[in-house]
Amino acid sequence: MGLLWPGFLLLIGLIPLIVAWYLWMLRRRRRFAVRYSSLALVREALPRQSQWKRHLPFAFFMLALLSLVIALGRPVATIKVPAGQATIILAMDVSRSMCSTDIQPNRLEVAKEAALSYVNRQELGTQIGIITFAGFAAIIQPPTSDQEVLQDAIVGLTTGRRTAIGSAIIASLEAIAEINPSVAPVNNPDATDIPTTPVPEGYYAPDVIVLLTDGASNSGIYPLDAAQEAVDRGIRIYTIGFGTENGGIMDCYLQFGGSDPFGGGQFGNRDPFSGGFRRGIDEPTLMQIADMTGGKYYAASSASELQKVFEDLPTYFVTGDEFTEISVVFTALGALLAALAIGLSMLWHPLP
Repeated sequence: MGLLWPGFLLLIGLIPLIVAWYLWMLRRRRRFAVRYSSLALVREALPRQSQWKRHLPFAFFMLALLSLVIALGRPVATIKVPAGQATIILAMDVSRSMCSTDIQPNRLEVAKEAALSYVNRQELGTQIGIITFAGFAAIIQPPTSDQEVLQDAIVGLTTGRRTAIGSAIIASLEAIAEINPSVAPVNNPDATDIPTTPVPEGYYAPDVIVLLTDGASNSGIYPLDAAQEAVDRGIRIYTIGFGTENGGIMDCYLQFGGSDPFGGGQFGNRDPFSGGFRRGIDEPTLMQIADMTGGKYYAASSASELQKVFEDLPTYFVTGDEFTEISVVFTALGALLAALAIGLSMLWHPLP
């Protein structure tokens, strides 16, 4: 808390003087009582009052004065407010394991529904991009605020083989660099007009990556190396581990309308390795990615949990400091304490 007019705090010096005057008056009354000892009989006849009842109204009055003096100084408080909407990159795992049916109808369809709901909840003007990754990562939809285009991109997601989490992070950073000129591209070190030195510790850009996966990286760049590139640019990554503990049969029948091009004729519409797919989420790595970039890790093992995760994601990711004057709070407190002091004084020490 700060003060716009700190000079008024000098008035606080009056409070000790008033307290000294009050103590002097109490001692003067005691000397007066001794000089006229005949009043002792009258005092004995009256009900005795406790010491705290005698002095509490004065204490409340002093606190009221203190609060009003602070109000004169015009105190201000620093509060955090959204600094602006972020560009959000949704990096979606589309590896074959996303066809697992442990979460009906399968993980990919449930992830699509959750992503669609998340897009629909954003304020108009929020830029969202879509990255998909299996054995490699691709920018399916560059950041846009057109929700209809984003919905079409999400609905059209299909699966591929292997999982490249690190590549997804790099592709997401490249997509952000196309929108935010202050973010250096990863694969263009010759761009001398863009700073490539790491940002100061604790600084975050207004852009974030939301990465959803149901497995462990087995292709492309090492995920933590890619995460370090995000750290150097102040980009936070929110990671989501999706799937049940026991896994399930991989069935990509739904997304291809009854003909899985990866399934092979002799296996019909089932994956030849679909006897069961364990969860296999590399949670330690996902947690470390989130921790080192300033994001957060979420785990979801059902459709409702995944919906809740997307609902809990922040709607803004960068805050700024704003100064708000709070003198009215101290004025109200001073008035309340003064009224309390007067009320208790009249109740405990009524006028004759």
